Amino acid sequence: MGMSDEPWQFHFDPATYFDAVRAELPDYDELQDRTAQATEGINARSILDLGVGTGETIARVVHLHPSAHVVGIDESPEMLEVARQRLPEADFLVGRLEDPLPVGSFDLVVSALAVHHLDSPGKADLFQRVAQCLAPAGRFVMADVVIPEDAADAVTPIDGVHDKPSRVTEQLSWLEDAGFGVSVLWSRRDLAIIVAEHR
Repeated sequence: MGMSDEPWQFHFDPATYFDAVRAELPDYDELQDRTAQATEGINARSILDLGVGTGETIARVVHLHPSAHVVGIDESPEMLEVARQRLPEADFLVGRLEDPLPVGSFDLVVSALAVHHLDSPGKADLFQRVAQCLAPAGRFVMADVVIPEDAADAVTPIDGVHDKPSRVTEQLSWLEDAGFGVSVLWSRRDLAIIVAEHR
């Protein structure tokens, strides 16, 4: 999402992140709440967060899974520092979505507003790698900016460089190719939450 003339500036500045993201995503809080709700119903002992940011998503998820061990990655050390203050017991690592994922078998993998930074082959590759690190009865919950069916619903500013959203149908197909059963839990305008589980 391009939230300033310098698209990445907001992303690496925790002090302005919330004001910027809420200004450009009016449905941000509902997206976060519904993402956390999508993790209910499984016994998540280990959770991987892809694109931790300031820890907003994972803090809500951990509230529902208080005994889970959390591992998360983000490419911004500054954002991770804020997340560490919120969740000091978690293992947060500097890393990109294109990098090898942390080693382990995770009951739950979550990602909010991060995967749209990958191009189409990058998303398909990530979904394959998520499938490999997800426990057999695990769940992958992804909330993100998408290309809507109706162009009038494309309301989130996209910078055209770092933002590479895809259609929901494309992502469902890539997830199915990775061995997942998939469903769209929630969508509004150009936001969607997809839930994927091993078939």
